[in-house]
Amino acid sequence: MQAPSTNPQADTAKTLLLAALAVVTLYYLIMLVRAVILQRKAGTETTPTPTGLATGFVTNFFDTLGIGSFATTTSVFRFLKMVPDEKIPGTLNVGHTLGAITQTFIFTKIVPVEATTLILMIAAAVAGSWLGAGVVSRMSRTKIQYGMGLALLAASALLLASLLGIAPAGGEALGVSGVKLAIAFAGNFLLGALMTLGIGLYAPCLILVGMLGMNVRSAFPIMMGSCAFLMPFASVKFMKTGRFDAKAALGLAIGSVPAVLIAAYIVKELPLTALRWVVLVVIVYTAVTLIRSAMRERAVAPQVVGAGD
Repeated sequence: MQAPSTNPQADTAKTLLLAALAVVTLYYLIMLVRAVILQRKAGTETTPTPTGLATGFVTNFFDTLGIGSFATTTSVFRFLKMVPDEKIPGTLNVGHTLGAITQTFIFTKIVPVEATTLILMIAAAVAGSWLGAGVVSRMSRTKIQYGMGLALLAASALLLASLLGIAPAGGEALGVSGVKLAIAFAGNFLLGALMTLGIGLYAPCLILVGMLGMNVRSAFPIMMGSCAFLMPFASVKFMKTGRFDAKAALGLAIGSVPAVLIAAYIVKELPLTALRWVVLVVIVYTAVTLIRSAMRERAVAPQVVGAGD
């Protein structure tokens, strides 16, 4: 970690962002409680299981230390058959929101970044997620399987680049302007949209910042702030359409907060290279199984239609 910033403008911007995030968090919690109550009234089981709580704890613990949570959670959901494929994107966004918000409150104040770049990149991610969630919440199961499979393959390629040390190293700039700022805005807009399909924003945002010549440490408040702001709004889209598993999402949410606090304040750092290689293998396996499932279901669908004619 770096020492707190001595830039008054950036410090003021971060303070205002965190104040706004507190309001957004309250909105998210109100909508979550409302969605859970509606599902209970409809007869849906919403009580988190020990497995769900453990999943939330473990994935957010390692997310705080730099592993990521979306791809790993998707692998757990599919391996244990905890959540139907078509509900995984919504469950990831709804369930991991509190973990992302907790990380943001802890880390954003201590890492320097230029205020305009920070605010515009966060705004871009929020806009992208709002558009993406609206699309994903209406997609068919097969399209979601294809989308998640391809997104996970992209995530695995980024993880491999990081492990092999070929990701952009970045420079010393704490912000960008002009054409680079436009690229940063467009890039984070796309990453915000892709998050609704289950590809985490952290790794690609880190690479985007490095490619723009910024100090890669400045990516942390950008990527954490982006997730903390975009996930509540994306989550509400999924809540309104019912395309999330409340029981699994609550397990992730409840397990996430203590995990982030322990990782950030007690553990702080672990040698994770070997674990990242294991995660890479798991992500690729999950991506392949998702695409194979989509291909099988797509092949069977015409036969089912024909049998009923």
